[in-house]
Amino acid sequence: MTPKTTTEPVTMTESPTTAADGTQLTLTTKDMRRVLTSSFLGNMIEFYDFILYATCASIVFEHVFFAGLGPGFGLFASFATFAVGYLARPLGGIVFGHFGDTRGRKNVFILSIVLMGAASTLIGLLPPTAAIGITAPVVLVLLRIVQGVAVGGDWGGAMLVALEHAPQRRRGTASSIVNAGGPVGAVIATLVLGLFTLLPHDQFLAWGWRIPFLLSVVLLAMGLVVRLKVAETPMFAKLQELSVKKRVPIVDVLRHNWRQVIIAMIAVLAFTTSQGLMTVWGVSEAVGHGADPTGVLNTKAFAAVVTVVVALLAGKASDRFGRRAVIVFGCALGAVLAFPIMWMLGTGTVLGFGVAIFLGNGIVQGIVYGPIAAFVTEQFPTSRRFTGASASYQTASTVGAGFSPMIATALTLAVGATWPVAVLWIAVLAASAVAVLVTPEGRDVDIRTVA
Repeated sequence: MTPKTTTEPVTMTESPTTAADGTQLTLTTKDMRRVLTSSFLGNMIEFYDFILYATCASIVFEHVFFAGLGPGFGLFASFATFAVGYLARPLGGIVFGHFGDTRGRKNVFILSIVLMGAASTLIGLLPPTAAIGITAPVVLVLLRIVQGVAVGGDWGGAMLVALEHAPQRRRGTASSIVNAGGPVGAVIATLVLGLFTLLPHDQFLAWGWRIPFLLSVVLLAMGLVVRLKVAETPMFAKLQELSVKKRVPIVDVLRHNWRQVIIAMIAVLAFTTSQGLMTVWGVSEAVGHGADPTGVLNTKAFAAVVTVVVALLAGKASDRFGRRAVIVFGCALGAVLAFPIMWMLGTGTVLGFGVAIFLGNGIVQGIVYGPIAAFVTEQFPTSRRFTGASASYQTASTVGAGFSPMIATALTLAVGATWPVAVLWIAVLAASAVAVLVTPEGRDVDIRTVA
């Protein structure tokens, strides 16, 4: 008689997806994919709204809200409202950074996207100056401030949620994925607005430009659905467990990390100035010299796609070669191309604009953009990372992207040529390269440091 045997059930054990410190082992785990998707989508939505405003500041608002100011001055006033949004970004970084460093990254992550969506929708509904007088530009400025505060808070939330979940050796790649949401949002905004420029010009100015702003509600709903499912970061959770005394983060940043703030801010100027000159002022320069607006916007959208690809490659390269090597290379390339790019912008052709935007926005900006978020966040400890990184990045955005269109417009009006803009751009790129070179390489920094 054959003895009866018992077969023990085989237990399948799942491979671990997190390290001992709570960070993800790879960028492909389910939780990490959700984190990256939510941060990417949030960045995409924020910059859809922000770039939509920037483009309308170039070709719409001088006619709708600042008509009658005279040639060049209506555009200058329109760019001034654009700059106001950038002035509000450091405020958003500090305010949201305070709560992000003391109450958690996730709550800030959600609130910022709601503010941006609401402000953009209201801009789409705002009557022109011809209907309600000076109230229109005043309300436009107020809504622009809300946009700036929202973006100032969202960048830090999106970036920290991603980087504080990511494996140490993949932080550059993770940050570039999140950053890629910005150019994708720019592509969508540019293509949608470009579609409505096909309307007769008077209809486009009357109502066509408003539709893309109203579509922000749909994008907002998409972003919220994903963001609500994301968990708090393990590094902030550890900070809470240690019961670190909660003070005012901005005070601690200015007391202990002021050097890092200055260095990070100057480094970021390479990206933000390139963005302001190419995607805002460059559009108005090309259109003002006779280039077809629809062709310019479509070409700008293509360049943004190139920016996405280049930024992803640059972020990955920074994990291998270091943040400093990649950023400095981008600055050097931009300095070499500055004068040719300015000449091509002034040709008044879609082809000239296309080559200029491909090189300046797609290649130069993309190379610097890929690793810059990782470079900035690696400068600060967990207890004040949100505040320090956001204050640095958003101040540079204000100075670089916010004011460069106004400065470039003023220079061209005063001199009657674009070469001073090229000189300005080269000076900024050189300063950024120096700031990066005097900073220790951040690729191998342990960002789990609490304070």
